[in-house]
Amino acid sequence: MTASLIHDLIFTASRANSGALAMVDHNWSRWTWAEYAGAVREAAAILGETGITAGERVLIVCENSLMAASFVFASSLVGAVAVPVNARMNSHEIKRIADHAKPHVTVWACDVSAEAAAHAEAAGAELRTASFGSYGLKAHEGLDKGAPVGAHVAVLLYTTGTTGDPKGVMLTHGNLLFAGNASATLRGMTSQDQIYGALPMTHVFGLASMLVGGATARASIRMVPRFRADRLLEALREEATMLPAVPQMHALLMQHTASLGEEKLTGSPLRYVSSGAAPLDPAWKRKAEAFYGLPLQNGYGLTESTAGVSSTKNPIGSPDISVGKPLPGVEVRIDETLGNEPGVGEVLTRGPHVMGGYFRNAEETSRAITPDGFLRTGDLGRIDAEGNLHIVGRAKELIIRSGFNVYPPEVEAAFNDHPQVVQCAVVGRKTEDGNEEVLAFVQCADPNAVDMAALKAFTDERLTSYKRPSRIVLTTKLPAASTGKILKADLIRTFATELSA
Repeated sequence: MTASLIHDLIFTASRANSGALAMVDHNWSRWTWAEYAGAVREAAAILGETGITAGERVLIVCENSLMAASFVFASSLVGAVAVPVNARMNSHEIKRIADHAKPHVTVWACDVSAEAAAHAEAAGAELRTASFGSYGLKAHEGLDKGAPVGAHVAVLLYTTGTTGDPKGVMLTHGNLLFAGNASATLRGMTSQDQIYGALPMTHVFGLASMLVGGATARASIRMVPRFRADRLLEALREEATMLPAVPQMHALLMQHTASLGEEKLTGSPLRYVSSGAAPLDPAWKRKAEAFYGLPLQNGYGLTESTAGVSSTKNPIGSPDISVGKPLPGVEVRIDETLGNEPGVGEVLTRGPHVMGGYFRNAEETSRAITPDGFLRTGDLGRIDAEGNLHIVGRAKELIIRSGFNVYPPEVEAAFNDHPQVVQCAVVGRKTEDGNEEVLAFVQCADPNAVDMAALKAFTDERLTSYKRPSRIVLTTKLPAASTGKILKADLIRTFATELSA
């Protein structure tokens, strides 16, 4: 049976692999595909009791768990649209999303997340218990729900932070099924695999590549609400075979393992490792591959492209640090009108992965998607002679210093080469004369043990003069999202004291 709606994946897997392991939940409980399907039906019945109708929204305030997954697929089963939101957002952020999405009902994953429980209590939610744990529920009767979303939309993912108008990315059933199949095929996923699920399913990478991709291949998922390097190491020594992650997760795992006096991962069934959400540099890639004993695959995507645009399929030791060739069925082209270097421009992409648009925002949709169907990504890139896509930076993050382009990933790579550096983030800041200066924020295990002069000399050797930072801030921790992705917009505010010293 070919799935046409995302919940079809769960019931197809239940019929074919009913007794096989489908999920290890946040509390280490183990669930078969038949039990997973039962949890989805139970969640659908709960939603049905609220009188929800097709196209209405279900706000799911959660962290990774069976409960959250069940309500996502249950929303599909009753014809509604899931709106998964990270419980670690503050109440103001969640309210802004709710005001825009206008949900018929909100559910909170209370036993998974203390923050979700607190939000549920503040909202006066009814506390209930189901097979998948305790949850809060509140139907928003009498509120203006607005027009229903079209039947083709499965999920709304919101991309805004604390400023600007919320933008709900409408991901269709077709988008998610395409992305899940592409992820499963690319990774060679089978029902014998277990995915380490630390990427939040409230973000597109975790939702499409992990949750839907796993269901497509009938692979099990180990649900991880919050990333911890020690827990990841345990899982990799037990039964996890697939590790989709962001570079920060890899860096923290290697740092933790080194603290135990071990240089590499041993005794693990791990067979596939990928990195996304940030560029790689050659030295860091070699270090990671030596640690895992496996090739580190890279990829590129964004919320509006349902995660996947391109990915590598390289052997171990390959010097390729591109994000690979476009996925089958995906087109990519470069719009050079945005850049001022030959061959570099905005990355545009077209195919079944491109979102259905922004919810209740036709103007932003028309800005993002060209009349001929290409999505404007806002990322700067180039395509090499082999057809591989290279992302050189975000258009909005490009630093122009004395008329020269400075791409933050290049500067970050120079710092990441240093053995005492865990990771680095680089941003630009306007100066009084209208120029831009380069600021580097460098995470180290022990900043006091780092010789700043030696670090600067190390990076100066690797950077042209105009790319060298005017300020370097050492820290033990950088502001990061729940994915582990560094929140660059918060850097200058977070380290305002250090920058003013």
